[in-house]
Amino acid sequence: MDTLVRMRSFLQVVQSGGFSAAARDLGRSKALISKYVGELEDELGARLLNRTTRQLSLTEAGQVFYREATDILQRIDDLHDSITDTHQAARGLLRVSAPRSMGDDLLNLAIMDFVVAEPDISIDLKLEDRFVDLVDEGYDVAIRVTELTDSSLIARKLYPVRGVVCATPAVIEKFGMPKRPQDLAQVPCIIDTNYRFRANWGFQEGGSRVSVPVKGRVEVNSAASAREAAIRDLGFLRTPESFVHRDLAEGRLVEVLQEFQPDDQAIYAVYPHRRHLSGKVRAFVDFLAKWFQNARKRGDLC
Repeated sequence: MDTLVRMRSFLQVVQSGGFSAAARDLGRSKALISKYVGELEDELGARLLNRTTRQLSLTEAGQVFYREATDILQRIDDLHDSITDTHQAARGLLRVSAPRSMGDDLLNLAIMDFVVAEPDISIDLKLEDRFVDLVDEGYDVAIRVTELTDSSLIARKLYPVRGVVCATPAVIEKFGMPKRPQDLAQVPCIIDTNYRFRANWGFQEGGSRVSVPVKGRVEVNSAASAREAAIRDLGFLRTPESFVHRDLAEGRLVEVLQEFQPDDQAIYAVYPHRRHLSGKVRAFVDFLAKWFQNARKRGDLC
């Protein structure tokens, strides 16, 4: 970095025709510019400028250095501008991870609307019901439906979701209607391993957070498979309401423990860095936030 500063100072002296003029053009003192040029000559072990009280001229070494340094600094400036433009502009390949159960329905609409709206961005969308490692696996953004815990990742809340615990009427008839969250520890539960706390389900009771360990014969890493297990009378299911709202409306599943559900669940866009956030990630996250807001106003979301 010091060498680049010295090189730029030297070029400015030549282009401005002297140290005083270069100092004015750069907004620095004449003494500092002279110091930088002197340090550059010391670093190179060669005199670059012939200095007299009345004029300034390039030495033979100075002519060679000026020509090459001009080309080098121009290429550095071009590279800087290229990276800055690419990074800040909404363009390039965007790698996104999302839950399959959302991506096959609601999220698919939002993402494809984004692709239409941003012709300079390409999408590589991976739908899989697992928590990917954004950094190690090279994803730009992940969409997650969870109670977000402290993390090194940055999260943007897109839309609040309500979690439900539900079961078929047959399961409720067989095992009874749970009255408190702790009752779930005594009945078969379907465990979705994508859920952040897996077999420890969190609830709100009396103003405090309670965690209930649950168990059952079915453990899956897919919200769709978990729903299918619940429909087939295999136990109580914990899932976002949006995944089972038709089943609830049509009576295939019945919600239980509604008053104990925490209110901090949401759909989040999660990404690794806030500083120097790329234009494509910023555009994507902003678009999704607005899309969900408008969808909620239209009544498209439950």
